[in-house]
Amino acid sequence: AKQCQGEREFDMSERLIVVSTDCHAGLPIADYKPYVESKYHEMMDMAVPIQVEMMDKAEASFLIKEINDAWRAPVKQQLTGAWDYQERLKMLAGDGIAAEIIFPDGITEQNTPPFGAGLGLSPREAVPELQWAGAMAHNRWLAEFCANDPARHVGVASIPLLWDVQQAVDAVRWCVDNGLRAVMIPTLWGDNDPYHHTKYDPFWEVCEDLGVVVHFHSGPAPHPEYFGKEWPVEDNSDQLPGAMGIYVSEVMWWLVRPLTFMIWGGVFERFPRLKVMTVEGGTMFMLPPWLRLLDHNYTDVHFSAKLGDFRSHLSMAPSDYFRRNVGIGASCVPRADLDLRDVIGQDRIMWGSDYPHPEGTWPNTAQYFKDTFSDFPEEDGRRILGDNAVAFYGLDRERLQQVADEIGPDTSMFH
Repeated sequence: AKQCQGEREFDMSERLIVVSTDCHAGLPIADYKPYVESKYHEMMDMAVPIQVEMMDKAEASFLIKEINDAWRAPVKQQLTGAWDYQERLKMLAGDGIAAEIIFPDGITEQNTPPFGAGLGLSPREAVPELQWAGAMAHNRWLAEFCANDPARHVGVASIPLLWDVQQAVDAVRWCVDNGLRAVMIPTLWGDNDPYHHTKYDPFWEVCEDLGVVVHFHSGPAPHPEYFGKEWPVEDNSDQLPGAMGIYVSEVMWWLVRPLTFMIWGGVFERFPRLKVMTVEGGTMFMLPPWLRLLDHNYTDVHFSAKLGDFRSHLSMAPSDYFRRNVGIGASCVPRADLDLRDVIGQDRIMWGSDYPHPEGTWPNTAQYFKDTFSDFPEEDGRRILGDNAVAFYGLDRERLQQVADEIGPDTSMFH
């Protein structure tokens, strides 16, 4: 049976290519040692126990540890897919995922690179040389991991861009030479130069030239403002009620803030082929008002002479740069957000499972598909679940269709 939608004819028996634009992988932190340069081994031996202790304390206060432990207990073996390749293949098959974009921090913070080189790449209290050492250790391991099947696994390398732009440029070239064509840079820059500074132009240029996609992943925020300056060593929840509510209400704002700087700073004007992804924003309904605000300031405010000329260096409205250059990694996206797809631009939206994090769809992805995409336009669903990512990342469609024919979900989820 076949179904025609628009100009495209679909084979109803064809399995869907599903791409998760938000998956995570990483070793238990101490196991990164073989990938760390030997001159840092002694420092790692001293630092890792302290980092693990801090992570344990953070988990106890940041998460409901009992609930998290209860979630992990029955899937303990499957969670080892965060670093065990064969176990990961089983997970991908169970979720029907043909390809994945892989970020650091496997089973949350317990599988993060050493020296603060994990998902946040926070500059706060980081030692630049050590953070670079931890990041490159993860990148070496990740390159090996993805080499098992490069068509299916797109590794996102950690790049601590803030400290040394030339070192970052060299690292991008190393990544491409070693099969990694995506990078993640810090979402927060602290006291360092923000991303509208032209000093970063060589980095944007090398990413554009080599077709490397730049990523910002949700999670980083000014935690000391919410949880106290001594957190996680001290629990100040009695003195700072509502900290978690403030964090979850602001975290998406920190995720898109770099784009505000990049758009107004003319980064996408100077580098029109640069691709940027924002991942796991929590919700998409905040994007239309944010883009409307940017466009309002571009089209309606410049008449005020006292503000000066802050837009003539741009040839398009901010929302136009967003729709041309930026993709949205819509992890575990709810149906209500998908119903905004025409407002946001449905060719920008790319689904993610967030495996193996507990807030993700795994191990209930099949049911999530049924609940979320029932009575959904098939062509739109195909784009969001896979086609958009195939185009954005330049994936091998023919190879992924072969994988999908073996493990992919069928079109019944849309009907």
